[in-house]
Amino acid sequence: LPALQQQQLSQQQDFDPVHRFKMLIPQLKESLQNVMKIASLNLAHNTAIDNGIKSSDASVQRFDKSLEEFYALCDQLELCLRLAYECLSQSIDSAKHSPNLVPTATKPDTVQTESMSYAQYLGMIKSQISCAKDIHNALLECSKKIAGKAQPQGIM
Repeated sequence: LPALQQQQLSQQQDFDPVHRFKMLIPQLKESLQNVMKIASLNLAHNTAIDNGIKSSDASVQRFDKSLEEFYALCDQLELCLRLAYECLSQSIDSAKHSPNLVPTATKPDTVQTESMSYAQYLGMIKSQISCAKDIHNALLECSKKIAGKAQPQGIM
C-alpha cells in the first residue's frame, strides 16, 4: 500500500508544473556550468591556435551542442511557468465563478458555513448553462448575419 501511494504521489508531482520547475533548476545550473566550461576551453584553445602554440588538430567539445542543451532546458522551464500560470488563472476563475463548496457524501469534512446546498448548486449550474446557450445563440446569429452579407446580392 505505501508503494502505491508513493507511485501516485510521484505521478502527481510529474504533472505539477511548479514541482517540475524546481526539479529542472539544478539541471539548468549544471548545464550553464557546462556551457561556461566548454566556452572557456574553446576560448583557450582558439587563443593557443592564434598565438601559434597549438595546431587546430586537437579536438574540442562542441559549444553549440552544450548551448542547445541549455536553451532546451530554458524552454522547458518557460513551459512549466506558463502552465503554472494557466493553472493559477483557472483556479482563480473557478473560485470566482463557483466560490462555495458543495458537500458530498464521500467528503463530509468539506462542509463549511459558506457551502451551498445541492439544490443551490444545481440552480447555479442551470444558470451557467443558460448563459452559455445564450452566448452560443448570439454567436450563431452573428455568424449568419456575416455570412448573409458576404453573399453577392444578385444571386438571390
